[in-house]
Amino acid sequence: MKKLVFFFFLITISPSASKAQDGGYDEFIRLADSLFDKHDYLNSAQNYSNAFKSNNWLGRIEHRYKAGQAWAKANVADSAFSQLMRIVNVAKFNDVKKLELDSNLVSLHTDKRWQLLIQSAQNNVKNIDVNLKNELEAIYQEDQKYRLKMDTILKEKGHGSKEEDELWQIIGNKDVENCKKVTKILDEHGWLGKDKVGEIGNMTLFLVIQHADLQVQEKYLPMLKDAVKAGNADPGHLAYLEDRIAVRNGKNQIYGTQVKTPENGKATVYPIEDEAHVNERRQKMGLQPLADYLKYFGIDYKGVAQ
Repeated sequence: MKKLVFFFFLITISPSASKAQDGGYDEFIRLADSLFDKHDYLNSAQNYSNAFKSNNWLGRIEHRYKAGQAWAKANVADSAFSQLMRIVNVAKFNDVKKLELDSNLVSLHTDKRWQLLIQSAQNNVKNIDVNLKNELEAIYQEDQKYRLKMDTILKEKGHGSKEEDELWQIIGNKDVENCKKVTKILDEHGWLGKDKVGEIGNMTLFLVIQHADLQVQEKYLPMLKDAVKAGNADPGHLAYLEDRIAVRNGKNQIYGTQVKTPENGKATVYPIEDEAHVNERRQKMGLQPLADYLKYFGIDYKGVAQ
C-alpha cells in the first residue's frame, strides 16, 4: 500500500502574543487556550482573532466556538455573537443543547440575539438527514480509528516495522469497505453539504474519497468541484484531492498538500508546479501558507514560495 501522508487544517495582544505570531494559526490557538484557562478572557479572545487573521480569516469550528466563549466571558457580546452566528449560519452548527447548557455563554442569554442564535441552530437540525448523518459519522470513526494508532506504532516501532505493515493492511481493508458505503451515498444523493449531514458527515465524504483508489478519486473529482461551487464542500478538500490525484499520476502537485515519508522517517514534500506562486493558490482555497503547513511534518521549508 502506498503511504501518502494525509494532513488537513481547515480551513485573528498580550506581550507573549508577538512570539505566537511567528508560529501562525496553531501557535495563536495554543496561546488563546492557555489564556482562557487562566481566566484572561479578553486576551484569549484576541488571540483567537489573531489565529483567524493569520489564516485568511478562516478558522476551525471548535476554535470559532471557543472564541465565542472567550468573548462572552469578556463581556464583548458583539464579538461573541459574531463567532457563534458564523458557525451556525455558515458551518451549520446544530448542537442546540450545547449552546443552551454552556455556562460560558450565560452572559448572552438576555441579549435579543440569543434567541435568534438558538432558532438558527434549531433550523439546522430540521434540515439534517439524521440517518445519513449517523451513517457517515460511524464511517468517519472507522476511517480515523486505525490511522490514529499509526502515530503510536511509528513512535514505538519506527518506519518499516512489521507492526506498521500490519496496521496499513488493516487500514487498506477498512478503506475498501468505507469506499463502498460512501460511493453508494454519493451516487444516490450527490455530495451532501453540512446542512444535510453535519460537519463530520460532510468531512467523511471527502476523507473516504481521499483515501480511495485513483480510479475512484478521478470519478468523483468533478462531483466535488461542483459541490465546492454550490457551497456544499470545502475548497480545501478539493485542493487535497487534486494534489493527491496529480501525485498518483506522476505529475507535480498544485497546492503542496502531499508529503511523503521514506523509510528513514524524514518527511519531504512532493514537487510543486509553479512553486513560487503556491501560496497564492493556497490562499484562494482557504489553506495556510506552505511553510506553516510543512512545520507539522518537521519540514523547515526554505523553498521559493512567495
